[in-house]
Amino acid sequence: MATGSFSGFSGQAFSPIGEKDRFVLPPLFRNAVKASSDGKILCLDKHARFNCLTGFGLSRMPELFAQIDREEDRFGLDYDRDTRESQLFGFARVPFDDSGRFVMPDYLRSLANIGDSLFFQGGGRQFTIWNPEELMRMGDDWAAAKAACADFMAKSDVKGSGKGKGK
Repeated sequence: MATGSFSGFSGQAFSPIGEKDRFVLPPLFRNAVKASSDGKILCLDKHARFNCLTGFGLSRMPELFAQIDREEDRFGLDYDRDTRESQLFGFARVPFDDSGRFVMPDYLRSLANIGDSLFFQGGGRQFTIWNPEELMRMGDDWAAAKAACADFMAKSDVKGSGKGKGK
């Protein structure tokens, strides 16, 4: 898998829903996903702790296998490798076009309460994708992300109305 030009996910971006219920993977994240995914495949999953989604490229798969091996070494016989592999590798592979347009699977929209806009927050080996309303409920640790999101929303005239399939 292509990893030579991938240096991680950083920054913030915003995407209101567009025509045909499609969102746009912003260029900052689109280019990083392409570099980490051998093309135009966005991996999406529900975040394990937060009410949002995670996004990453296919190059993360060897890291997930290594994580499972470490966990199995740590927990030994009490470790359920099959269940853990299902949890980590149950992500959706979502294609996007040259402009970054993609259709969010309905079940993921529902799991993360996604409405009519997305906020993207870089996180190194992955990034988070938020319904702005959900992000605003987060604590002070998320102050910078919340401020960036509010700025993007004000500039795009999207007020996080919560309309859409996730509400």
